[in-house]
Amino acid sequence: MKPLSRTDKEIAEIYARHIKTIYRVCFAYMKNSADTEDAVQDTFVKLIRYSTVFESEEHEKAWLIRTASNVCKDILKAWWRKRENLEDYEHLHGTGGIVIDDTLKVVMSLPDKYKTVVYLYYYEGYTSVEIAELLHKPQSTIRNYLHEARNVLRQQLGSDFDEE
Repeated sequence: MKPLSRTDKEIAEIYARHIKTIYRVCFAYMKNSADTEDAVQDTFVKLIRYSTVFESEEHEKAWLIRTASNVCKDILKAWWRKRENLEDYEHLHGTGGIVIDDTLKVVMSLPDKYKTVVYLYYYEGYTSVEIAELLHKPQSTIRNYLHEARNVLRQQLGSDFDEE
């Protein structure tokens, strides 16, 4: 077994810096607090196990977001996995401060390729260029995903959709 490359203090600092973002990314996929907490835990376990060297806090955050997305996708692929009803979890306290409104419900119902891009763009404030780097996709693909997702949001939300 190889020795851990980070101290407990370093892991705790990384956790404190990024837990809210990683929780929200996982919640967008998992749609309930129990599975979200499992995915968040798995993401940070991967951080502990792998000796990835980060160039900056942004690189660290990007790695965690990408890892969290992959962990969630793997969980959702499991044969035993069933989709839960978002409304069943709307009033739980473990949602990490996420307010589940009509817009978020529609965003969470988008296909994964749109959901991730919309979340990173609107909820985390990343630019399309940054998202392209995070997801290792061409910038034109990200812009196209945003365009297509906005059309879906406009159709489903009507006048409630505000692109600001």
